[in-house]
Amino acid sequence: MVAPPDNDVLWARSLHHTHNGSPALSGVSLGVRESEILAVHGPRGCGKTTLLRCLSGQLLPQEGEVWFNSAPVHTMSPLQRERLRRDRFGWIGPEPVLVPELTAWENAALPLLLRGCSRRAAKSAALEWLERLDTGPCASRRPHALLQSQRQRVAIARALVSTPTVLFADEPTAALYSADRAQILRTLTAAARSHRITVVLATHDADVAALADRTVGLLDGRRVNAVDPDGAEGRDACSLSV
Repeated sequence: MVAPPDNDVLWARSLHHTHNGSPALSGVSLGVRESEILAVHGPRGCGKTTLLRCLSGQLLPQEGEVWFNSAPVHTMSPLQRERLRRDRFGWIGPEPVLVPELTAWENAALPLLLRGCSRRAAKSAALEWLERLDTGPCASRRPHALLQSQRQRVAIARALVSTPTVLFADEPTAALYSADRAQILRTLTAAARSHRITVVLATHDADVAALADRTVGLLDGRRVNAVDPDGAEGRDACSLSV
């Protein structure tokens, strides 16, 4: 194993993974710098979700390495990876997955409550994020009483409430109308920058990718480019190979 560069909070080398015999990732390597917003851009089915799941420890690649702050995620036990996701990572999916029995603020506060935070402190933090996401008046409602856009905002608040080191956002606004999408993305990127949260954002939308500091392209499970906002080509997969 080769240790990752010191300035990368996340680092992946030669990731390979298949689903039912079909290649999802074929030798993908990348590094993500601390406090960077990195967009993983490509069409549906290109491997974006599989890559984010490997980087976040939800899925072990069949080949390759994943490192977080110089710790090898790919050799961690299931319990270690679960703790890593709970304590250091945040996740936003394309569809909000909320606990139906809990109110909006309880859903948003869940990561803090699971860490043993007091109910009062967890509620205060959750309400602050719900207000920032224009969902404060819905705090006492349960998911069935919320609109789709409101449920997704609650899911985003839940991902941000613990100020994770890395936030993984897999098509976080795919199910929303354009007006909601733009507002939520502005809030998400502003929060990440103000709290120095590293973001890995998967999207098929070029306009969404343009909000990032750098873009990595995927096509058919392979990395095809890395572009900085000024149009210059960034680090490519070859520069990370050994």
